[in-house]
Amino acid sequence: MNYIDYIIIFTYLIGFLGIGYFFKENKSSGDYFLGGRSMGWLPLSLSTMATQLSAISFISAPAFVGLKEGGGLQWLTYEFGVPLAMAFLLIAIIPTLYKSGIVSVYEYLEKRFDASSRLLISFVFQISRSVATGVMVYTMALILQATVGVDFWISVLIIGVITLIYSFQGGMKAVIWGDVIQMIILFLGIIICLIYGISELGGFENFLTQVDKDRLTAVDFNKWGFNNSDGGDEFGFWPMVIGGFFLYVSYYGTDQTQSQRLLSAKGMPTIKKLLLANGLFRFPLTLTYCIMGLVLGTLLIQDTGFQEMMEVTYQANIGSLEGKKADLMVPVFIINYLPNGVIGILIVAIMSAAMSSLSSTVNSLSAVTMEDFVKRFRPNMTNKKYVQSSRLISVFWGLVCLLLAFFAGNIEGTVIEVINKVSSVFYGPILAAFILAILTKKTHALGANIGIVVGVLFNMYLWLYVPSVFWFWWNAIGCIVTIIVAMSCSYLIKKKINEGLEVSYYAGKKEAVILLSFFTFIVILSIYLPKIFS
Repeated sequence: MNYIDYIIIFTYLIGFLGIGYFFKENKSSGDYFLGGRSMGWLPLSLSTMATQLSAISFISAPAFVGLKEGGGLQWLTYEFGVPLAMAFLLIAIIPTLYKSGIVSVYEYLEKRFDASSRLLISFVFQISRSVATGVMVYTMALILQATVGVDFWISVLIIGVITLIYSFQGGMKAVIWGDVIQMIILFLGIIICLIYGISELGGFENFLTQVDKDRLTAVDFNKWGFNNSDGGDEFGFWPMVIGGFFLYVSYYGTDQTQSQRLLSAKGMPTIKKLLLANGLFRFPLTLTYCIMGLVLGTLLIQDTGFQEMMEVTYQANIGSLEGKKADLMVPVFIINYLPNGVIGILIVAIMSAAMSSLSSTVNSLSAVTMEDFVKRFRPNMTNKKYVQSSRLISVFWGLVCLLLAFFAGNIEGTVIEVINKVSSVFYGPILAAFILAILTKKTHALGANIGIVVGVLFNMYLWLYVPSVFWFWWNAIGCIVTIIVAMSCSYLIKKKINEGLEVSYYAGKKEAVILLSFFTFIVILSIYLPKIFS
């Protein structure tokens, strides 16, 4: 890196401080947490995808595709459930949540059931999301330390302080428009790496002749995910589609970091376009960075110099990056193969991945804390006091995430996998709570709470005692178990049921057909990818 790269990085960071200042006028909770419900579908779509295109997507996913044993284009199966989930959310879940006028998505559970359901799920969200974000910041800071030479603590502070300042000032509008810029930079970074990687291999034709053909297989109908004790039965078509459907419905519809964007939309027509765009554009984006992973992985195998640079960087940081050597592939390529100026842009892309996730988390945690807890004890706050308190709580949660980043080194070796599994333990039962609240009329609060607890405990039992079941299945199993138990308890135990909540459905038949057709298309395309690349 030289002065050009540092100028680019410095300009980028200063620019984000300006975004927070530009959107500093927030007069109410709707302004600070929902952007005044004035956001259009395009910035919301890009913001949603920017949160998804995180450190995992930009660094770890290409490493999995290009280098890791059992990797390759199987990563694409993560996307199969997305169009199906978007269609279900559009028709059955989001219209009711949006029209209820809530800020915290968990508020709906109290309206339909009682406070215990709301507070329990809200608390779980705050703990799990803050820990996951802390680990993400920790990982990004390690990568920057290993490749650029910036001290770990300086990287954490730069990422954290800049993000906190613009999130503190601008609220949801600053988060969304910051995500839009970060999304553009991230995608640009992927394209640049792809182009330069192909150039280093001598062209696309040479890449096709040299790529490991075993890594081109994306779809396997024989893996059902029920014989997974040794990890060899993952990424089968059925667990990824069925489990993925439940996971993504829960994530986009009931996780505050994502649902808050849907609640920020101008109206249902905007939400329709947002969900449609997310269902259609995620797969091409994922396919692009998967191909980048194949290209860089092929280059690494062919180029001994690349291998040596990876090894030197890894050995110099083995204490902190033990077991994460493959994750150095993208940043080592950036530092050693790209020209100055472009390096600065790509380092900004890595920082963007961290800042986008952190800003979304901080704003969502603040929204949930204010709406689910603070307002319960101070219901008569003025709008001015509400916004001031929201900003202070944003800083609090930001500091919590950064503090967790400093302590994540003690657990980082297994925590990413553990967090994925923890999420899948809860995603299914949480989704079931919303399905019961919106789509059933005879389920009462006690039945729902018993169902949620049983669903979570059943998933934990699978985790501890039935390792043969692939964790992607937990999302579906936990949801189904929760629904069955909740409805059975509500039938057997007679309790008062809260009634009168309006349930809305959106007649998005056209959009549903488009999404289902796209699901069919991407599955067929993925099946034929080995032939396309041959």
